Amino acid sequence: MALARIVLEVRPEQVAAGDVWVATGADGEVAGMVALAPSAQPNTLDLDKLFVEPAQIRTGVGRALMAHAIGEALRRGAERLTVLADPYAAGFYERNGARRIGEAPSDAIPGRSVPLYEIKLD
Repeated sequence: MALARIVLEVRPEQVAAGDVWVATGADGEVAGMVALAPSAQPNTLDLDKLFVEPAQIRTGVGRALMAHAIGEALRRGAERLTVLADPYAAGFYERNGARRIGEAPSDAIPGRSVPLYEIKLD
Protein backbone atom coordinates (compact mmCIF):
# COMPACT_ATOMS: atom_id res chain seq x y z
CA MET A 1 0.00 0.00 0.00
CA ALA A 2 2.94 2.34 0.59
CA LEU A 3 3.81 2.26 -3.12
CA ALA A 4 0.21 2.95 -4.10
CA ARG A 5 0.00 5.90 -1.73
CA ILE A 6 1.93 8.08 -4.19
CA VAL A 7 -0.37 7.12 -7.07
CA LEU A 8 -3.48 7.81 -4.97
CA GLU A 9 -2.25 11.24 -3.93
CA VAL A 10 -4.47 14.03 -5.13
CA ARG A 11 -2.55 17.03 -6.45
CA PRO A 12 -3.84 20.56 -5.87
CA GLU A 13 -3.85 21.23 -9.62
CA GLN A 14 -6.25 18.30 -10.14
CA VAL A 15 -8.66 19.82 -7.63
CA ALA A 16 -8.28 23.29 -9.16
CA ALA A 17 -9.03 21.86 -12.62
CA GLY A 18 -12.27 20.28 -11.34
CA ASP A 19 -11.05 16.73 -11.97
CA VAL A 20 -11.61 15.28 -8.47
CA TRP A 21 -14.83 14.38 -6.64
CA VAL A 22 -15.26 13.13 -3.08
CA ALA A 23 -18.08 11.04 -1.64
CA THR A 24 -18.93 11.45 2.02
CA GLY A 25 -20.94 9.26 4.31
CA ALA A 26 -23.88 10.30 6.46
CA ASP A 27 -21.39 11.12 9.20
CA GLY A 28 -19.56 13.55 6.92
CA GLU A 29 -16.45 11.39 6.74
CA VAL A 30 -14.80 10.73 3.38
CA ALA A 31 -16.17 7.50 1.91
CA GLY A 32 -14.29 7.56 -1.39
CA MET A 33 -12.97 9.63 -4.24
CA VAL A 34 -12.66 9.57 -8.00
CA ALA A 35 -10.54 11.59 -10.43
CA LEU A 36 -10.34 11.95 -14.18
CA ALA A 37 -7.27 12.84 -16.21
CA PRO A 38 -6.50 13.63 -19.84
CA SER A 39 -5.44 10.69 -21.99
CA ALA A 40 -2.83 10.44 -24.71
CA GLN A 41 -5.56 8.85 -26.85
CA PRO A 42 -7.99 11.06 -28.82
CA ASN A 43 -11.53 11.50 -27.47
CA THR A 44 -10.52 9.60 -24.33
CA LEU A 45 -10.23 10.37 -20.64
CA ASP A 46 -8.45 8.22 -18.05
CA LEU A 47 -10.02 7.18 -14.80
CA ASP A 48 -7.03 8.46 -12.86
CA LYS A 49 -8.14 7.34 -9.41
CA LEU A 50 -11.05 5.58 -7.79
CA PHE A 51 -10.70 4.73 -4.14
CA VAL A 52 -13.30 3.61 -1.61
CA GLU A 53 -12.57 3.52 2.10
CA PRO A 54 -12.43 -0.17 3.08
CA ALA A 55 -15.36 0.15 5.51
CA GLN A 56 -17.48 1.56 2.64
CA ILE A 57 -16.79 -1.24 0.14
CA ARG A 58 -20.00 -2.91 -1.10
CA THR A 59 -22.19 -0.03 0.07
CA GLY A 60 -22.70 1.55 -3.36
CA VAL A 61 -20.10 4.29 -2.94
CA GLY A 62 -17.88 2.85 -5.68
CA ARG A 63 -20.80 2.49 -8.11
CA ALA A 64 -21.88 6.07 -7.42
CA LEU A 65 -18.36 7.40 -7.97
CA MET A 66 -17.99 5.38 -11.17
CA ALA A 67 -21.35 6.63 -12.46
CA HIS A 68 -20.30 10.20 -11.68
CA ALA A 69 -17.00 9.77 -13.54
CA ILE A 70 -18.78 8.31 -16.58
CA GLY A 71 -21.31 11.14 -16.57
CA GLU A 72 -18.58 13.74 -16.32
CA ALA A 73 -16.58 12.11 -19.12
CA LEU A 74 -19.68 12.22 -21.32
CA ARG A 75 -20.30 15.85 -20.39
CA ARG A 76 -16.73 16.63 -21.45
CA GLY A 77 -17.29 15.00 -24.84
CA ALA A 78 -15.19 11.88 -24.34
CA GLU A 79 -16.06 8.81 -26.37
CA ARG A 80 -14.30 6.39 -24.05
CA LEU A 81 -12.86 6.11 -20.59
CA THR A 82 -9.77 4.01 -19.92
CA VAL A 83 -9.04 2.34 -16.60
CA LEU A 84 -5.70 0.99 -15.40
CA ALA A 85 -7.09 -1.37 -12.76
CA ASP A 86 -5.74 -3.07 -9.71
CA PRO A 87 -6.27 -6.80 -10.40
CA TYR A 88 -8.36 -7.10 -7.22
CA ALA A 89 -10.76 -4.45 -8.57
CA ALA A 90 -11.17 -6.05 -12.01
CA GLY A 91 -14.57 -7.54 -11.18
CA PHE A 92 -15.85 -4.16 -10.00
CA TYR A 93 -14.91 -2.48 -13.28
CA GLU A 94 -16.38 -5.33 -15.34
CA ARG A 95 -19.67 -5.08 -13.40
CA ASN A 96 -19.67 -1.37 -14.22
CA GLY A 97 -19.40 -1.80 -17.97
CA ALA A 98 -15.65 -1.96 -18.54
CA ARG A 99 -14.19 -4.32 -21.13
CA ARG A 100 -10.65 -5.60 -20.74
CA ILE A 101 -8.47 -4.52 -23.66
CA GLY A 102 -5.08 -5.73 -22.45
CA GLU A 103 -2.44 -5.09 -19.82
CA ALA A 104 -0.20 -2.15 -19.07
CA PRO A 105 2.61 -1.40 -16.65
CA SER A 106 1.42 -0.57 -13.14
CA ASP A 107 1.70 3.07 -12.21
CA ALA A 108 2.28 2.05 -8.58
CA ILE A 109 4.51 -1.03 -8.57
CA PRO A 110 7.53 -1.17 -10.89
CA GLY A 111 7.74 -4.36 -12.95
CA ARG A 112 4.08 -5.27 -12.42
CA SER A 113 1.49 -5.42 -15.20
CA VAL A 114 -2.15 -4.72 -14.45
CA PRO A 115 -5.38 -5.03 -16.44
CA LEU A 116 -6.27 -2.20 -18.81
CA TYR A 117 -9.97 -1.59 -19.42
CA GLU A 118 -12.10 0.70 -21.51
CA ILE A 119 -15.63 1.91 -21.19
CA LYS A 120 -17.18 3.06 -24.46
CA LEU A 121 -19.38 6.06 -23.79
CA ASP A 122 -22.66 6.67 -25.61
